[in-house]
Amino acid sequence: MLKQVFIGIGSNLGDRFENIQTAIKKIGELERTKVLRVSPFYETIPVGFESVNLFLNGVIEIETDLIPSLLLEKLLLIEIKLGRTREANQGYFDRPIDLDILIYDDLILKSEELIIPHPEISKRLFVLTPLRDLCPNLIIPELNKNINELYLKAVNDKSNQDKHLRIIEIV
Repeated sequence: MLKQVFIGIGSNLGDRFENIQTAIKKIGELERTKVLRVSPFYETIPVGFESVNLFLNGVIEIETDLIPSLLLEKLLLIEIKLGRTREANQGYFDRPIDLDILIYDDLILKSEELIIPHPEISKRLFVLTPLRDLCPNLIIPELNKNINELYLKAVNDKSNQDKHLRIIEIV
């Protein structure tokens, strides 16, 4: 049975737009997976680390019957093919592509390798803004709030670390 999945996509190294387009194409080529919608992309400052390289961030909605762990494995392979490297305890850093499973149908999953819904989803404007473009009334499992409610809360949260995002729509 096909599941509705939302994937966050970001890039702040190299040709960001090309990296994102290539990642979306490769996701669409995964077996039993179809890209349904693509949000607008926004230029944003990095969150969690300092860099002069701005991100392009957005969200895609897919249908898939790949189980979450297999989908994650496939997304990590796409990241590697597009030049992403990961090192233990490296933290946040510049990267040509970043692919995160944000929401997988109504699943709540907590494992060592994967947490769904994404644990930072309610705090990050660079995720909530494009999600809001696609599905403002979608209820986030476990949080029992819709995207629009979470977006408004994040915008009004004075302690939000990405309160000062430069959000510029890139269509």
